[in-house]
Amino acid sequence: MNQPGLPLLYRIGDLSVVGFFLVNLLFITYIVDLEQLVIADPTHFQYPLWPPSALIDLVHWYGSSFDPVLMARPMWWKMTIWIDVLFFGPFYVVAIYAFLSRKNWIRIPAIIYSSVMMTNVTIILGEEVAGAHATPHLPLVLALNAPWLLFPLYILLRMWSHERPFIVLEPSLAPLGLLSEAEGAIE
Repeated sequence: MNQPGLPLLYRIGDLSVVGFFLVNLLFITYIVDLEQLVIADPTHFQYPLWPPSALIDLVHWYGSSFDPVLMARPMWWKMTIWIDVLFFGPFYVVAIYAFLSRKNWIRIPAIIYSSVMMTNVTIILGEEVAGAHATPHLPLVLALNAPWLLFPLYILLRMWSHERPFIVLEPSLAPLGLLSEAEGAIE
C-alpha cells in the first residue's frame, strides 16, 4: 500500500514502478526496441555497434521462437517502437527522478504515458492473438506482455486518485484530516 509521505522503500507500489521504469530504460527501450530500428531485416544484417551482439541474438531467438511479429516488423509495429525510443525512454529518466523525489508534477505525464502504453500494448496484443503474425505461443506471449498493461494501469490509478499523489500527511494535522505539503512534495 502506498503512503505518500513515506520514503520510497516503504512505498512498495512506487518502488515497483521505479523498478519497472528501470527495466524499460536499461533493457527494453534501448536494447530490445532499438535493435528493431537499427536492424531492418533480421534475416540479413551486420551487427551494429549497439546493441551488443549477444543481446541482438537473444531478441532474434525470442522473436523466431515465440513472437513472429517481432521478426516481421511491419510499419505499424516500428511506429510503436519509435514512440518507445523517442518518447518513453526520456520519460523513464524523468519519471524515475520524480518518483524517487516525490514530485507531483509527474502526475499528468504519467497519466499520458500510461494511456499511450496501454493503447500500444492492446494493439500489439490484437496482432499476437488474431493478426497476420499471430503467435503460436499465446499464453507465454500474453504473460510476458502483461506487465506493460498492469503497470500502466496501476500508474494510471495511482496518479488519477489524487491531484498531488506525493502529498505528505502532517502527523500533527492527521487527526483533523488536514494535509500539509512537505519538502519535495509540492512541485
